Amino acid sequence: MSGEGLPAICIEARHAQKILGEALNKTDANDAEGLARLAETGFYKAVRVKSFGAMRIRTLVAARAQLLGITTQLSNQIRGIMKTFGLIVPKSKGRVFLSHVQDLLHGQSQLEQIIMPLVEVWQAVRARVSELSRQLLAAARHGRSTRLLMTIPGIGAITAVSFVAAVDDPGNFRNSRSLGAWLGLTPRRYQSGAVDFDGHISRRGDHYLRGLLYEAATALLARTSADTTSHLKIWGLQLRERLVFKRAAIAVAHKLSVIMHTMLKTGQPFIPTREGFA
Repeated sequence: MSGEGLPAICIEARHAQKILGEALNKTDANDAEGLARLAETGFYKAVRVKSFGAMRIRTLVAARAQLLGITTQLSNQIRGIMKTFGLIVPKSKGRVFLSHVQDLLHGQSQLEQIIMPLVEVWQAVRARVSELSRQLLAAARHGRSTRLLMTIPGIGAITAVSFVAAVDDPGNFRNSRSLGAWLGLTPRRYQSGAVDFDGHISRRGDHYLRGLLYEAATALLARTSADTTSHLKIWGLQLRERLVFKRAAIAVAHKLSVIMHTMLKTGQPFIPTREGFA
């Protein structure tokens, strides 16, 4: 619609739902009337629409994540069925997992007729995951922004591509620190009269990207190799001494989002010294 010159505004669904939920009876007519009143009074929150390229990458990431979840469910199902019959599959992945399953099913013809169809589906889904992974890696190699973000220790191709696709344009955020709130990595606050306290993180926004940043922060704090040493890691380890590991990892994930957004704005690679610590 915007391409044809027509005005198009997307409103924030969570905000609209709370307003429409005030109606006594929920009907299509009441919802339509409520939306019309929101548009007439301007009492709505507009959200930006991502570019076609960003949506394509986000769809690719989401499809890969969905198929990965399916492979995990299938492997757990195979383990559970075999355990019922006393066949314990050792902890393993990929081809090693397949080899263990085939060895345990040797001589179990009736059980093999049940398990092998699941194994074949598991193999087919893994093949599709590999195809999507190759597409993501190709996008990471050809993207200047993704290569820039991958100079940060702990940030891999999947996290870099997902971050660039989610942010789309760094200018969409007034400052880098606001990105942490957008990703749900900042504490919730409750204030009423004399009561004023901060709670857990809000967990709003892109939960998949938030999880990737948390994994990257965990890897950064847990690795011991010299090439991961930076002032960011030192800061996170100091937090770990005073707080539990999870809280320190969340703080590092928040800091990572700030640094990554700043890098996209400035075009400069990651600087491990204090001067590059935002």
